[in-house]
Amino acid sequence: MTTKQQLLQVCNERVDKRINDYKEEINLIKESIESNDKGDSDEDDAGNGKLQNDLEKNLEHLNDAQKTKEYLKQIKTNINFETAVLGSLVKTETMNFYLSTGIGKIVLDNVDYYAISLSSPIAQLLKNKTKNDRFEFNQTKYVIIDII
Repeated sequence: MTTKQQLLQVCNERVDKRINDYKEEINLIKESIESNDKGDSDEDDAGNGKLQNDLEKNLEHLNDAQKTKEYLKQIKTNINFETAVLGSLVKTETMNFYLSTGIGKIVLDNVDYYAISLSSPIAQLLKNKTKNDRFEFNQTKYVIIDII
């Protein structure tokens, strides 16, 4: 399995975990609301209001995670790119960036990679750059040594 395939697999696994976590939380909240509905005190009503808010937040997070999962399906790991685009692995002299989704640090074979969203500030600087291009982010200067 190539490095890009491994990175995409980790991204998918982390998004799948988020989706499962949100689904579990949503089910717990629904159960709590149902058990509160069986009582008829004012405290139960107040608790249901908070639970309803929590339910809506978790449904939004679940929806976002599902959109991220669909977005990751657009990434082609079998293509090597000459410019930094979705699915590119951009190597600099100090850091490696995987243009995918904002998952954060991924360690493969003791090498650090940073899965970043194309909409992130650093990805905006990387977008459409090529090998040997330079860019600066947070007062740090980078030189792209390879794009895969």
